[in-house]
Amino acid sequence: MSASSSIPRGILRDAGIVIAGIIIVWAGLYAAFGMPNPFYVVASGSMVPELEIYDVLIVQGNHPFDELGVGDVIVFDRPSDHNRVIVHRVANVIDDDPRTLRTKGDANRASIPGTDFPITEKEYIGKVEHVIPQ
Repeated sequence: MSASSSIPRGILRDAGIVIAGIIIVWAGLYAAFGMPNPFYVVASGSMVPELEIYDVLIVQGNHPFDELGVGDVIVFDRPSDHNRVIVHRVANVIDDDPRTLRTKGDANRASIPGTDFPITEKEYIGKVEHVIPQ
């Protein structure tokens, strides 16, 4: 008896449908948001009261880095070592050639070197488009 004959056809069909559905959802998210997973969860209180811990963010990875401006809330890799993802507000444009940003958490007194700046296109992940409260 082969392995395929011991698995009912209905289970194989259902598994195929689930796999196809996952691929379609993944491709749709990538097409719409420029990334396979546009969902991020806030893990710290640095953006309170705008963002609370455990809020779910929907991030637009297709938003051009060159079009970001002061006040935009963005998601980026920490520039000093890329070992953490940060969600902070653009505080100002430090330079235009190459474009470099300084960010700051709304609840923080000041920007933190190596965490909030310098943010270049290399660190940029996307712009926060929607927030689903905790």
